[in-house]
Amino acid sequence: MKGKSNSVSCFDMQFVTSSISTTLVLLLLGMVVFFVLTAHNLSVYVKENINFSILISDDMKESDILKLQKRLNAEPFVKETEYISKKQALKEQTEAMGTDPQEFLGYNPFTASIEVKLHSAYANSDSIAKIEKLIKKRSTNIQEVLYQKDLIDAVNDNIRNISLLLLGLALILALISFALINNTIRLTIHSQRFLIHTMKLVGASWGFIRRPFLRRNFWIGVLAAVIADGILWGAAYWLVSYEPELVNIVSTDVMLLVSASVLVFGILITWLCALFSINKYLKMKASALYYI
Repeated sequence: MKGKSNSVSCFDMQFVTSSISTTLVLLLLGMVVFFVLTAHNLSVYVKENINFSILISDDMKESDILKLQKRLNAEPFVKETEYISKKQALKEQTEAMGTDPQEFLGYNPFTASIEVKLHSAYANSDSIAKIEKLIKKRSTNIQEVLYQKDLIDAVNDNIRNISLLLLGLALILALISFALINNTIRLTIHSQRFLIHTMKLVGASWGFIRRPFLRRNFWIGVLAAVIADGILWGAAYWLVSYEPELVNIVSTDVMLLVSASVLVFGILITWLCALFSINKYLKMKASALYYI
């Protein structure tokens, strides 16, 4: 009875330690998936907050400007627009400079404008150049379309480089995660290699021998993934609570994808590693078991 009690205790401890080590690896993997997905959301957020200005001629009536704004809002490339009248522009610049230019110039030097924010897919210099031509064709009262070409190019280049770096890091860490989980499971099954051989001697089929090991590691993967997902959701909640604007980047969709990725990877990798390790010992002869 004492030997049986020790065997059960050892199994329980192995289950706990395997679950903990697998949880840590899945947590690392989940963080990488999280950063890859949030980097995409961040790039979209940054691109959609880069705007350009359409400067309107003073000859254009306000009713016509509003019609132009309405037509722009109907375009597929426009996320949103904002009309800034001459008076509003003067007020904003007076507040920014601390003095009223109209007092010493005798007139309002600013023009009315429409500030345009684009959908992220169109937030690049080539697309904006085409959009500029389209807008100027719509009305002869457009003075100029202003946008910061260097800034837009720099943002797109940096986002592209960061995305490639994160994808490379994700691939490397996925391979490392596979290796770490595989080693953990192999060590666990290694301690049971003589039990596997004994079951073979009494005539148990390979499927019968595999079943308890595969079931056990399946539940290790599930438990580890649930714990890792819980930690990641808690961290995401803390981030959004600390900085509410991050809700546009750390979205529910992102967290659901991260959770699903961790769960699928946790179950799949633990099950496959267990299968490969068991098959290795099932194929080995008894004499070889003493030399590994």
